[in-house]
Amino acid sequence: MARILTVAQQKGGAGKTTLAAHLAVAIAETGKTVAVVDIDPQASLSSWWEMRAELGLPAPSNGRGKGSLSVHRITGWRTANEVEKLARDHDVVVVDSPPHAETEAKIAVRVADLVLVPLQPSPMDFWATQATLDLAKAEKTDALLVLNRVPPRASLTEAMTVKIGEMGAKVAKAQIGNRVALAASLLEGKGVTEYQKRGTAAAEIKALAAEVMKG
Repeated sequence: MARILTVAQQKGGAGKTTLAAHLAVAIAETGKTVAVVDIDPQASLSSWWEMRAELGLPAPSNGRGKGSLSVHRITGWRTANEVEKLARDHDVVVVDSPPHAETEAKIAVRVADLVLVPLQPSPMDFWATQATLDLAKAEKTDALLVLNRVPPRASLTEAMTVKIGEMGAKVAKAQIGNRVALAASLLEGKGVTEYQKRGTAAAEIKALAAEVMKG
């Protein structure tokens, strides 16, 4: 069975879909077969995938014939069954969940092996994240907070890390900076590890991919 990773954050604008797309590409490039499930009503990830197909871009792989990526738009009651079905035929399933505590979001958290919760280092985002952590706890699913869009002001980030630690939440060692390349690559139908292979943003995404695949 696949390792199921759900990216969830009940606060909008935290970079959830962007993180899911880049992470899926990076994992596929390690030689894994990856299925992405898009259950966000905005369907931004599906739109990115359609643009990628229109551009004729090949599926990401390790360059030696291993690895693949596919995106599946799923809604409603079929979510759990479809995720489980994809898990039988893939190494990894990445679920991009809705930004609110809807039925689909709860199902996405329930079926996951690990819930990734992107968190921008600001007080407002910090307070709003508790609801997502509570949802993961209620569904008895491990959660990993990922500091996302981290600005150069490291002192704020360190203070936030301490606060999060006080909540008892596990924080990823890998942090994702506020990098222009993350958005620019998606506009070209790519993941940042394809767009700017040796860049800082690519290195950060690869580090996070390695971390979440260890479990």
